[in-house]
Amino acid sequence: MHNHTNKRDAGGVDRRSFIKTGAIATAAVTAAGLGAGTAHAASDKYAPPANPALPPSDMTLDLPRTALVVTDPQIDFLSPNGVTWGVVGESVKEHNTVENILRLFIAAKKAGITVAVSPHYYYPTDHGWKFEGALEKLMHKIGMFDRPSAYTTDGFDGSGADFMAEYKPYIFDGKTIVTSPHKVYGPEQNDLVLQLRKQRVDQVILAGMSANLCTQAHLHELLEQGFEVAVVKDATAAAKLPEGDGYLAALINFRFIANALWSTDETVARLTGAA
Repeated sequence: MHNHTNKRDAGGVDRRSFIKTGAIATAAVTAAGLGAGTAHAASDKYAPPANPALPPSDMTLDLPRTALVVTDPQIDFLSPNGVTWGVVGESVKEHNTVENILRLFIAAKKAGITVAVSPHYYYPTDHGWKFEGALEKLMHKIGMFDRPSAYTTDGFDGSGADFMAEYKPYIFDGKTIVTSPHKVYGPEQNDLVLQLRKQRVDQVILAGMSANLCTQAHLHELLEQGFEVAVVKDATAAAKLPEGDGYLAALINFRFIANALWSTDETVARLTGAA
């Protein structure tokens, strides 16, 4: 199990160096995105279009058929102690992601709907893959979501693979579904769809990390499986790299393909019957 000390892996990647480098990359991308350097310009970048061309959502929740699904609510994505904080931290803070995911857990539990978490774990055998995409390579190099085995939780508590502490009362309440891990981005290789079908769920409120990776991949697969999916746009976040702003890339696709795109405020109101 990895920890968050200054550790160098066999490939020569210093995790803390990655975080530091990521922070520099984040600053560079942010500056480029701001243009004049104002926070107002940054928020405008994510604002809904003034004159949308696509038809508005007509999704209405039927709570007995609804589940909250949260992807990767884990330390490596959401905590300053996580190995990706240098590149995702600004986005997480900008959207108040940690707090908004917590609000969704609380509201979903109060509403009595199904709650499922789709986590991301890597075991030693996963590091033997013969080919990988760019981000798969990076995740393995920095030890992201590492666990020593599928058969032990030794070293899990407080590690990057662990859940955020504030979420644990809602995840470990004996009612939340914790699926088998997904391995790349989508839920095709885990039991999420089976678990939802067994609860007679066909509407999903989707949140979690990271927007353009696992969250978007879960959206695609759930739509293909016949679920109606609302994405909570400020209960996710993504990396900012020289290659691009992952959150903006995801947001555009959410607008194009999700059945609904709501804020946390809107989602909580729907779950509590205030909307």
